[in-house]
Amino acid sequence: MEMNKRMFINGKIFTSNKEKKYANAMIIHNGIVEWIGNQEEIHDFQGAVIDLKNRRVLPGIIDAHMHPLLLANFSKQIACTPPVVYSIVDMIRELLTMDNADWIEGWGYDEGKLEEGRAPNRQDLDQVSIIKPIVVTRTCGHIISVNSKALSIAGINKDTPDPDGGKIDRDTNGEPTGVLRESARLLVLNKMPQLSMEENASRLTALTKSLYAHGITSITDLMASHKPMDYIDIYTLAREKGLTHNVVLYYMWHDLKINPILNEKNTDRKNPIHIGGVKLFADGSVSGRTAWVNPSFLGEEDNHGISTTSENELLEAAEYAKQNGVQLVIHAMGEQAIDLIVNTFYGKEPWIHDGPSIRIEHAAMPTLQAIERSAEMGIAFVPQPIFLYAEIESYLANLGSDRTKTTYPVKTMLNAGIPVAFSSDAPATAWADPVNPFVGIKSAVTRVAYDGTNTGDAEKIDVETAIELYTRGAQYITRIPNVGQLIEGYRADFIVLNKDIFEVSPEEIDQISVEATFMKGELVYLKEGVSSKQ
Repeated sequence: MEMNKRMFINGKIFTSNKEKKYANAMIIHNGIVEWIGNQEEIHDFQGAVIDLKNRRVLPGIIDAHMHPLLLANFSKQIACTPPVVYSIVDMIRELLTMDNADWIEGWGYDEGKLEEGRAPNRQDLDQVSIIKPIVVTRTCGHIISVNSKALSIAGINKDTPDPDGGKIDRDTNGEPTGVLRESARLLVLNKMPQLSMEENASRLTALTKSLYAHGITSITDLMASHKPMDYIDIYTLAREKGLTHNVVLYYMWHDLKINPILNEKNTDRKNPIHIGGVKLFADGSVSGRTAWVNPSFLGEEDNHGISTTSENELLEAAEYAKQNGVQLVIHAMGEQAIDLIVNTFYGKEPWIHDGPSIRIEHAAMPTLQAIERSAEMGIAFVPQPIFLYAEIESYLANLGSDRTKTTYPVKTMLNAGIPVAFSSDAPATAWADPVNPFVGIKSAVTRVAYDGTNTGDAEKIDVETAIELYTRGAQYITRIPNVGQLIEGYRADFIVLNKDIFEVSPEEIDQISVEATFMKGELVYLKEGVSSKQ
């Protein structure tokens, strides 16, 4: 059905278009921006006119790296984060309230924020229950803490060897402590009961309003799988139930090796839900001391983290990605992990020509050579500025102050010519509202953590650039067609803010809220208390 033309006037529109960054009016026809510019140029317009009331308008936010299904499922678990949990004692108290579940689950702890300064172990969690299995996921998503019952169900004991790419923490007697790192998590996670397709889709659909309330109009899932059920089927069912975002899925390579499901249909970018890439992990996390780093972690000369892939596996996955015209997407935080990727592909031809063939997710500590070579090859970096903001205690403890200030060197990346997109990695960060893009923008602009710690003045960027990395920059890297800018011929996905992000002090950016979100020119979210007469 053809929509009538409508004109939006009296807006302070930031377009993210390099050629014409600002406008005050736009005409939208059939969900597409037909014209944008100065309203004084418009004469004899026939159609509805909407007054933006001199408010700031931005293109819809594109979160280039997140985990919506995990975010949706975590909403049903115990949040082990401030402002409720500040200690393992608090955590035990909160977990005790989940006594009606077969498996007791929690998420989001960061030992840097806990009074005890350590991860919960099986003895701690046994105080909650020795009958029911308990799994608490660390903020990074790479480490879990479990109780004795969960260890027993998974068959983990003193004699269980560490799996490839993983580690079972042990006490001085060699007994498992209940802390499982990287692939060792799967020994327990694979034993957990699975939600049904219907339950997963319903939880995803319930996220829709929250995402729109944050101005997010395009989402990604960086941990897609085809088992025990296919993510593309889950998201398709969620769409039937009311999920209306643009969605790009990135499938885990270890699953695709077993069942190579990519085809022309499910990788077609014209589909609102499609597969955009093949995902691997090259290491773990900085905050969990499992990133593959050089030099070692502070206070542990023999701990350089965990390497979780190889040159051969990278080349094999890249060949499959190339055959299917999708990206190779690799999680890498430490210097050695990033170097492995960059050096493996240095000098090799890209296979995608309207965006990056290779994405490095997080890219916390790239060496100067890795930055130079990535820029030369068009490799993209996808950092999360909220990490330094929210997890500063762990970064200082694991890297020290000087090294922390050089992590996520966004300004250096951009100056070198590397394609960059911002994202949240939600829910994999120690923040009560992990998906909020305005927290990320504030962090990137100020380089100051939530507690006031300076995280590196030299890598500050301006507000305009930060918004572009959440819009135009994220579009280039995710390759979602015709979004990320308010420009003729592009989709009219945009948001209206309660305060002008260019006029508030940088320290107040995280206080900005979204008053209205539009998809294809249609109002899909209106903040409570705001007049519907837009």
